[in-house]
Amino acid sequence: MFERVLIANRGEIACRVIRTCRRLGIHTVAVYSEADRDAQHVRLADEAWPIGGPRPADSYLRGEAILEVARRSGAQAVHPGYGFLSENTAFARACLDAGIAFIGPRPESIEAMGSKAAAKALMEAHGVPLVPGYHGEEQDPGFLVGEARRTGFPLMIKAAAGGGGKGMRIVHGEGEFAAALAAAQREAQSSFGDARVILERYVEHPRHIEFQVFGDTHGQVIHLNERECSAQRRYQKVLEETPSPFLDAPRRAAMGAAAVAAARAVDYVGAGTVEFIVAPDGAFFFMEMNTRLQVEHPVTEMTLGLDLVEWQLRVAAGEPLPLAQEAIRAQGHAIEVRLYAEDPEQNFLPGSGSLQTLRLPAPSPHVRLDGGVVEGDAVSIFYDPMIAKLIVWDTDRPQALQRLREALAGCEIAGPKSNIAFLERLARHPAVVEGRIDTGYLDRHLDEFLAGDGAPDPRVLFAAATAALLHDEGDVLAGVRHDADPYSPWARADAWRIGHPGKRIVALGLGEHRYEIEALGHDGDYRLRYGEAVCEVHGARHDGATLSARFDGEALRYPLHADARRVLLHDAAGARHRFERAAAFAWTAEEAAGGDRVIAPMPGRIVLVKAGAGDAVEAGQELLVMEAMKMELALKAPRAGTIESVSAVQGEFVEADAVLIRFKTEAVAA
Repeated sequence: MFERVLIANRGEIACRVIRTCRRLGIHTVAVYSEADRDAQHVRLADEAWPIGGPRPADSYLRGEAILEVARRSGAQAVHPGYGFLSENTAFARACLDAGIAFIGPRPESIEAMGSKAAAKALMEAHGVPLVPGYHGEEQDPGFLVGEARRTGFPLMIKAAAGGGGKGMRIVHGEGEFAAALAAAQREAQSSFGDARVILERYVEHPRHIEFQVFGDTHGQVIHLNERECSAQRRYQKVLEETPSPFLDAPRRAAMGAAAVAAARAVDYVGAGTVEFIVAPDGAFFFMEMNTRLQVEHPVTEMTLGLDLVEWQLRVAAGEPLPLAQEAIRAQGHAIEVRLYAEDPEQNFLPGSGSLQTLRLPAPSPHVRLDGGVVEGDAVSIFYDPMIAKLIVWDTDRPQALQRLREALAGCEIAGPKSNIAFLERLARHPAVVEGRIDTGYLDRHLDEFLAGDGAPDPRVLFAAATAALLHDEGDVLAGVRHDADPYSPWARADAWRIGHPGKRIVALGLGEHRYEIEALGHDGDYRLRYGEAVCEVHGARHDGATLSARFDGEALRYPLHADARRVLLHDAAGARHRFERAAAFAWTAEEAAGGDRVIAPMPGRIVLVKAGAGDAVEAGQELLVMEAMKMELALKAPRAGTIESVSAVQGEFVEADAVLIRFKTEAVAA
């Protein structure tokens, strides 16, 4: 076994590899960019070396810099994780040329599977089922039109050298083909430097099911069962699980045998994943092979009781596979979702910034958390905004889904926005619960998974207000506990007045909406009013995790967390409501007019300035364009008015919440 291993990656996967190495007594060497100086993988490793600037091209994609660290640190092997250089043939070959083991497949195997076209030709030669289509070298548009007719419509055009949905178009008829082909070729050339495409029959309502395979240097190749990844948005996986709710034993065996045949076709060594498209009638077709460890590998580990990183290390050190195919026995059901800093209500706009609050459920035999950040860390604009992977296990699928719902309810992220509420709705949606989701379902029905703009039920507002009142009263009591007279009426937070009960206003913000709840009473007994709705609350108690009270005589219990900044609760249907605490009388004329400034939603670079001081603009008019998280964001006027000043400069890098444009204050009509 190796004594020193370098991890050529960052974040969650680097931390995950370090944990296994530490358990095996292996000294770990981390590398880091300027943006990751204080990252968790740097702190967890036994030693860490800088390799360049914050952008991946200046650090984690610099193979020569990483190999120089490996040589200087005495590392005997390099674990590439996933992403970055994990499937880079040149890097794998450079490691071997330097006498350093590459913890992954042989360079030839990576190369063979790096081109979709070449991989399909190889699979065809080894009897692995393929989707009907064309994957040859001839790329003349006229020739491809003929191949499209032969394949039949609808069909899919795919970049031969790429993935992730880039260079991909669905064509429903011959009349659309020419324009779609030109667009796919342009995108393929831009994304991968290779305009070649392949054609495939488009399988309507397909499932995405992949098989974990493993090979060693002694000629053994086995599979470790499947993972279903059909819950996708824009070809990106959202929820992964094993076993698949769709497969029966005969089809599982047939697909497993095909996956092993695919791995044997390239003399595969190490961990890999063979991905299949599965039609509604159960027919399955090879899609591609990922020549690395997958981000969703923990669900396989949870059902098999294995450590796949340990298997990778042992195989790379020349040891045989620890188990034979017949010894692989799965137990229970596992599901994985990923917590991201992103805003589902704004087209899943990636976020960044400091994690002011990061509250996650406690790890247990049923709950696993793989993360690369802790509370107080920053989500960087330079890398994937994943915060943590949440993996749950139980004896069957219904129980595992319930574990997932409970675990998500225990998560809270403050700072950048997150996708937790989206994942909670996903875990409760009938299509997911009933196991009938396909790869396009989320895109077709996305509105069913988003919160929308509806006002919360008054009972939810009353529960949140009750928790806020209890919190504030508790804070005041804690502050006066050591005073000379803690029972003085002046040491109370109930708006007490001589001769009559005092009225308080609890202001709660939800999205762009503000809710003001009038409150009378104290110590868990209140009369609350919101608009025309009135509620009598009695016996309210909050233990830090739940609120219990009688609302108009009905005893209810809410999972709930409250502090001075926010109230997070789940209603009876399990829906998440996250209210921001607001000052009771902070609704100013400027705010009523729609805001007087445009701020940067995240750190980024100003690409275009489209307005200047003195300009009269309309509400919603595009004023600036900034680039952040590899995306261009249009910043628009919050209201109609006249611009007072513009502090944004084209080409300048700005921090989150920087004021870029100010509006002139204008009188609001009475």
